[in-house]
This record gives sequence, C-alpha cells and structure tokens, in this order.
Amino acid sequence: MQENISFNIPTSPSAEVNVVDPNALLTRLLSIYDVKTLVAQLNAVGEQHWSPAILKRVVEMARADKRLSEAECARLSALLPRPPQNHPHYAFRFIDLFAGIGGIRNGFEAIGGQCIFTSEWNKHAVRTYKANWYCDPDQHQFNEDIRDVTLSHHPDVTDTAAAEHIRAVIPEHDVLLAGFPCQPFSLAGVSKKNALGRAHGFACDTQGTLFFDVVRIIGARRPAIFVLENVKNLKSHDKGKTFRIIMQTLDELGYDVADADEMGPDDPKIIDGQHFLPQHRERIVLVGFRRDLNLQQGFTLRDIPAFYPSRRPTFGELLEPTVDAKFILTPVLWKYLYRYAKKHQARGNGFGFGLVDPTNPHSVARTLSARYYKDGAEILVDRGWDKPLGEQHFDDPQNQQRRPRRLTPRECARLMGFESPQGYHFRIPVSDTQAYRQFGNSVVVPAFAAVAKMLESRILLAAAMREKEAKRGGRSR
Repeated sequence: MQENISFNIPTSPSAEVNVVDPNALLTRLLSIYDVKTLVAQLNAVGEQHWSPAILKRVVEMARADKRLSEAECARLSALLPRPPQNHPHYAFRFIDLFAGIGGIRNGFEAIGGQCIFTSEWNKHAVRTYKANWYCDPDQHQFNEDIRDVTLSHHPDVTDTAAAEHIRAVIPEHDVLLAGFPCQPFSLAGVSKKNALGRAHGFACDTQGTLFFDVVRIIGARRPAIFVLENVKNLKSHDKGKTFRIIMQTLDELGYDVADADEMGPDDPKIIDGQHFLPQHRERIVLVGFRRDLNLQQGFTLRDIPAFYPSRRPTFGELLEPTVDAKFILTPVLWKYLYRYAKKHQARGNGFGFGLVDPTNPHSVARTLSARYYKDGAEILVDRGWDKPLGEQHFDDPQNQQRRPRRLTPRECARLMGFESPQGYHFRIPVSDTQAYRQFGNSVVVPAFAAVAKMLESRILLAAAMREKEAKRGGRSR
C-alpha cells in the first residue's frame, strides 16, 4: 500500500524571506490585493488596527522613501507566500501552463519541484495565484498570453523560428503541466458555440487551437514528462476525432502516454475527484513520457487507488460553522429553482438543483462549475428543507426559513482541496464572483497530488539524467 496523499496544502502562510524594500513590498501586495481586501486580509490575521486610512498613509510613506518599521514590514510580508520548504534546494524543475490558481502545481511542488515558468491570461486568477504560490523573482517568469511565447498568432513565423523563441523564453525543465482550456471540448462549451453558430474544438479560432501551443512548447523544450488535464468529454468530442488527433500528435512528438490504449468505460485516464473529496468531478489526465528516456515502464494510472486518502472528509466537515445570510437563496430564486426542477422531473429528465445533506457522511456533491456564482444550483446545502411536504407547504413560513444556501467561496476552496478547515488558509484576494469562477475552473488538488506522488521516482530520475547531460555538455541549469 502506497503512502496516502495529505489533504492539506503544504505551503506555509508565514512571512516571505528577504523582503526588505517597503516600496517593492507594497507594490507586490497591491498587485494582488486592492486596499479594502488588503485591510481585510490583515484583520483576518489579527491586525485589527489596520484601516484603509492607515494603509494609505503607509503606502504614501513608502512611496516617499520613508522607512517603515520592522513590525509593519513583517505584518505586510506575512501576506505574501513563503518559499516552499525545499527552497532553494529543489529536486527538479517544472512549468505551469494555463495555470488557473495553481491546483496542479501544488502536488509537484510538494514532492520537491521548483516552478520556473507560469502562464495564465486571466488577471483575476493571476492575483489569486500570486497570493498563494511563491514565485522566485530571480528564477520564475510569469506570462499572460501563451501565444506571445509560441508565436502561434503570427502565421508568418516558421516552426523553427517559433521553437528558437520558445527556448529563449522558457528555461529547460523536467515536467510540463498544462490544464489547457477545456471550453471548446466540454459539453457546455460545445452547446453554447452550436447555438451561436460558431465552430468548436480544433476549428475554433480562439481557445480551440491552444492545445497546439502546448505541443509547440513540448516539441521545442522536450521535457521528460508532461501531465495534461481536461474535461472527460474531451474523449467523445466530435465522435472521438478530437481525442484521436491529440493522441496522434503526442505520439508523433516522441512521447508515450500512459494507458493510451485504454478507451472503455473503465479508462484509468479518467480520474474522479470523489475518491479524495466529496465531489463527483471526472477529469481526463494524460501522463506522457519521452520515449527515448525509457521512463514509462510499469507506470499506469490504475495504481492511483493506492494513493486515495485513508479517510475522505465528509461534506459537512468542509462547511463553515456560520455563514453570512447573503449565501441563503432568496425566496424568489428558491421558488424558481424548485419549480424548474419539478417541471423537468415531470417530463422525465434530470434537470434541476443539487441538494446536498451535510448530515449524511456519504453525501457527494455534483461537479462545481464556473457558473456557480449565478445561482449555485448544482450544489445547494440542505438546511432542513421539508422535502416530503413538497409544493403543498412550499410557502410555509417555518419551511421558508430553512431555504437552502449556496457554498461560500471558502467552502468551495475546501471542496476543491485548496485548504482544509484545520489546515492552510487559502488566500482569496478577489470578489466572490471571481472566486466561484476560479474554483469552478480548477482541479481537485489532492487528485493531482496523487499523480505527482506516483510520478516522483521517475521525475527524480529524469532530473538526474538532465543534470548529468548538462555537466557532460558543459551547460548550466
């Protein structure tokens, strides 16, 4: 039996080391937080004396090159992520493409990896990423539009020139991580684009071709291992043609994908997050090994059950003890969702809200989506709604007081594995709407931590091979 993956994020929220320039410190903080949110974050860690007015004075002092006290610097520095425990002695290097808020990064950093390059175009996701993940100012680069690296939006640039540009921008690395945009391949995305009369999949002029940006980077940099993530529907999109193109392309690059021939209903490449947390969330995971390095032998994602937690947290354990009344559905919204569900149930289909009983230790929520901010319909917390009475007593005052509520952003963070109630406090520097979008677009963190743990010995071997080759050729890292 393999070692279980910890549920907690390993990153410490302690103060970052070597932050001494108050002006630079505040510049970094204000690139992550607005003033109101920064004050709220300070107050959340016990600094109740901070107010927008005081913070404004501190900012003005710093910009006037007036010295802040060591205590003030320490308090502000505590809101930046600290380097991981193995800093600066990392075991291997990886890059994080289409990174979102860092859900895949976590597991690879936990086994000793150093993230040296991150690409994410959404400015709100970047704020959350920078608030929680250490980015070495000397050894890490942030990129917004990956096409600025691959030059795929310049049709006149040759593949050779593009490869040279990629190598100039992205350093050599052992592992490539990419949760490339899934909208063109998802059921929801396909439905929306069909309704608009627009193309989808690889015919899409915007997101659909971004997989080929990943391909260009793999081809130019030749990492030993890659981990690609997407929605389960990627396999069936366009009657399987899209997935066949992906697999054929990776094969032609000289990579073997684990469990490539497994295509049935028991495909191990499909990993369900409910084995780690109480949320049904299936994602396809493509783990590729560079063929010439002979790293793949014996690796299969069928072994992932050995890395399931010995005890999965219950849905109720992830909930906050008290929440703001704003998260309880309004009478109008609840009546709409209730009657909408009744109407579709009468027609024999399953459309409707998802009510989750937090008192049932076996409760599993539906998949959290990026649209959760709209009405929260897919995951509603049951507050004792008297379901057997149904429509007859819908408007009963006592029953109405037990209207369901949506999850808070922090509860979403827990349901996705970014934090546990007793562990690391994931920083959320954005609005509730943006937070819901970010968590709904992310991955179940401990599921990918399990994949990282499965790959650990092979990654370390690959890193050692790269170091040996670098010394032989007189190249530096």
